[in-house]
Amino acid sequence: MFKVSFVNEIDQQSLNEALGLLGLLMVTRKRPPLHLVVCGGSALIALKLVARTTKDVDVLATLQDGQLHCARPLPDWLQEDAEAVQSELSLPKNWLNDGPADEDLFRLGLPVGVTERLTHRDFGPALQVGFISRYDQIHFKLYAAADQGGRHFTDLKKLSPTAEELLAAARWTFTQDVSEAFRQLIGEVLQALGQGNLNAQL
Repeated sequence: MFKVSFVNEIDQQSLNEALGLLGLLMVTRKRPPLHLVVCGGSALIALKLVARTTKDVDVLATLQDGQLHCARPLPDWLQEDAEAVQSELSLPKNWLNDGPADEDLFRLGLPVGVTERLTHRDFGPALQVGFISRYDQIHFKLYAAADQGGRHFTDLKKLSPTAEELLAAARWTFTQDVSEAFRQLIGEVLQALGQGNLNAQL
């Protein structure tokens, strides 16, 4: 049922296959229920915000009783199940990735209202995934575009953010990095998006 040929990239179909098999394994192995919060390329793909592929599923947090918690490190049993899925479907190594789950991000604060804007999907009775919204993707992608550029800037541009959304996102990024050098990088990203006039409002 879940057999599919993967190489190095995950698209919408293979994302659903992978999460579906992970959820099935969790039931078979009698794992505790888990609610993951996912950002990055896989969330863009799942919500059809950007048409592209990705190499991993970026886990930002877990959701428990309506509260977000840092997902790092992922439980050993979940990593074991993810490795089994990787082997079965020939997924990229470390396809379930807790890299974005930075404790500093939680300490400094996620965008206000991120939890309420999640889109939730069930992958069996044990696994639920909340994908972050377009609005919150703009926040994270602006931050990543200033820090790393590349695909993050491309994603941000494809999300077609409004001036108001970019202002909100930029102001949030300054809560994560208060340095003047970072502020300048944000200004350069806004300029590249044709929104350089927003710098005067920051």
